[in-house]
Amino acid sequence: MWGDTITLNGAGATFPYPMYSKWFSEYNKLHPDIQFNYQSIGSGGGIRQVLAGTVDFGATDGPMTDEQLAQAKTKILHIPTVLGADVPAYNIPGVTEELKFTPELLANIFLGKITSWNDAALAKANPGVNLPNQPIIVIHRSDGSGTTYIFTDYLSKVSTDWKNQVGKGTSVKWPVGLGGKGNEGVAGMIRQMQGSIGYVELIYAVNNHIAYGSVKNAGGQFVKASLESVTAAAASVKSMPADFRVSITNAPGKDAYPIASFTWLLIPTPSKDRAKGKIIADFLNWMVEDGQKMTADLSYAPLPEGVEAKVKETIKQVK
Repeated sequence: MWGDTITLNGAGATFPYPMYSKWFSEYNKLHPDIQFNYQSIGSGGGIRQVLAGTVDFGATDGPMTDEQLAQAKTKILHIPTVLGADVPAYNIPGVTEELKFTPELLANIFLGKITSWNDAALAKANPGVNLPNQPIIVIHRSDGSGTTYIFTDYLSKVSTDWKNQVGKGTSVKWPVGLGGKGNEGVAGMIRQMQGSIGYVELIYAVNNHIAYGSVKNAGGQFVKASLESVTAAAASVKSMPADFRVSITNAPGKDAYPIASFTWLLIPTPSKDRAKGKIIADFLNWMVEDGQKMTADLSYAPLPEGVEAKVKETIKQVK
């Protein structure tokens, strides 16, 4: 369709990388002359590269800040692609049950206030579970990360201590723990280290056969991350802002999973290369029309219908 082979270079989030890999591969089957070269380096790196103008598109799960957008040489569109979930994933020898985490428990574990798996507060939330007297090893991201943004955005909403002491961001000053690079790195460390807990995107826990717990939501229910519970969180958005920069953590509703998020492609427009701009617009339309049908197989939730229509309208600005 386009003639010579064209390579589109992108960089950023690891959170949606399994989904993007699938989409890039499927789109390439339809258009063999179009290749995607995507570096899964974390949202912080994706934002940096978009601002530096070294990629055709970026990807992030933490929307760019007003300050970052002000640094951009050109307009940058946030195009929501799918929804995913951060899950508290753990490796506790002898514990086969699904653990329940309250917001306070997660905040206090990652603040370093709860240091043993048999802590009374953990035992209270998990009656009947034989929790071992074993130190908790906290694993977090070492790189700038949208997965971290989602997790810390959530903790900042549910814990005043967290909000005041740590706050939210793609990178934060962790009070405790060891750092892993990418969702892949954190998942690998949890698998290797007994007594560990970390946060990863749902598909990384599923693919690596790592146990993950349910989280008590704003409606007072313990909910596990799933296609349905992430979709319920997305349904809580009553009015989507025009630039799509919205947070759905700690969403209301008894069925909503509380640590869920949209993830976005960052599209500079106008593109430095108009031919590439046209291809990106075509890919984005395909992603909305056909790509959404592929999300469930990889444990992501598709865009809500009302959002799809708004995204298609925004894609008209890509050139």
